[in-house]
Order: sequence, then C-alpha cells, then structure tokens
Amino acid sequence: MAQDIRELLKNDSGKQRESMPAGHREDFKNLLDQEMPQTGNNISMFWLRIAAGFFFLLAVGTFVFYQQGGSGPEVNDGFVSTPTQQEESVKEITLGDLSPDLSKIEQYYTANINMELASLEMNDETSQLVDGYMNRLSELNDEYKRLTDELNEIGPNQQTVDALIDNLQLRLDLLYRLKDQLKELKENKNENFELQTV
Repeated sequence: MAQDIRELLKNDSGKQRESMPAGHREDFKNLLDQEMPQTGNNISMFWLRIAAGFFFLLAVGTFVFYQQGGSGPEVNDGFVSTPTQQEESVKEITLGDLSPDLSKIEQYYTANINMELASLEMNDETSQLVDGYMNRLSELNDEYKRLTDELNEIGPNQQTVDALIDNLQLRLDLLYRLKDQLKELKENKNENFELQTV
C-alpha cells in the first residue's frame, strides 16, 4: 500500500493526457458571447468615470481649501463666510487657531451648519418659523463673536473654549430641530391633504 509518490508521478507522466477538442476555446467564447452579449456599457462607463473624476477633484479641492485656509470661517446672519483681507490684517485669534484639533472641530461644525442652512426648504407657510430660528441663530452668532473677543482679550482658557464649542453645537442642534419641525409640518400637511381627498 505504501507507494513512493515519486514513482507514481513518473508513471503518471508517461500516460498521455487528454486534450481539449479542437476549436473548444472558440466554441466556448461564442457561447459566452451569446449568453452575455456586450452592451453599450462603454458609454455609461465613460460618463461614470468622468463623474468619479469630478467628485475626486472636488474632494481634493475641499481638503486643500480647509488645510490651507487661514483663520476659521465666521458665521454672519446665519451664513458662514471666511474673513476678508481687511479682517485678516487685525489677526484675531479664533477657536481654530488654538490647536489643529480645535480647528477640525470648528470646521466640522461650520460645515454642517452651512449644509443644514443650504438644505432648508422655505415657503410662505414656514417662513415665520424659519425667521424665529434665524433670529436665535443671529443671537448665537453675536454671542460667538463676543466669546471670540474675550478669547483675544483674556487669552485662551478652558471656559472660553468650551463656551465656543457649545455655541457651535447649539447652533447645529437648533438647525436640526428646525429641520425636524419643518418635516413634521410637511407630514401633517400631507396627512391633512390625504384626509381631505378621502
């Protein structure tokens, strides 16, 4: 029973191996082409590649913009803007100037605040609600400026930094609440419309 594997391989190599019939490869390729014909995916893949390249460049541009941006963005009347050259000559210390981590936190919150502001759907029915929230955001923005002035006058301390971060969090939470209320109003309007049609 115990046979040497080398002997088995020698005996096996002496046998003629079965080969595929002539034209087997071409027959298989023809059958494959019949079952899975190539469609016009080349055109859609072309546009998909262009879109992917565009989004890649957009992501790289955004990354570079935030990495090389000087002082952090500032919120004015609910909208975030970057400082002008006149403002930069005074060179105030902002939350983002204190450390890279705080800069990331500030950029995160301001980007999300901008995104939420841009995605708000306003109409005549919701304008009063939105105006109330915008007034509150304006108050929070004034408080943020006051805290930034305090940061420049007194210098960085834990209480001021925490208050600045809390201010950004509160603004973002306020926008989330506004968005939820707008969504509820829209759902109630849809439910009322459905009840009226029934």
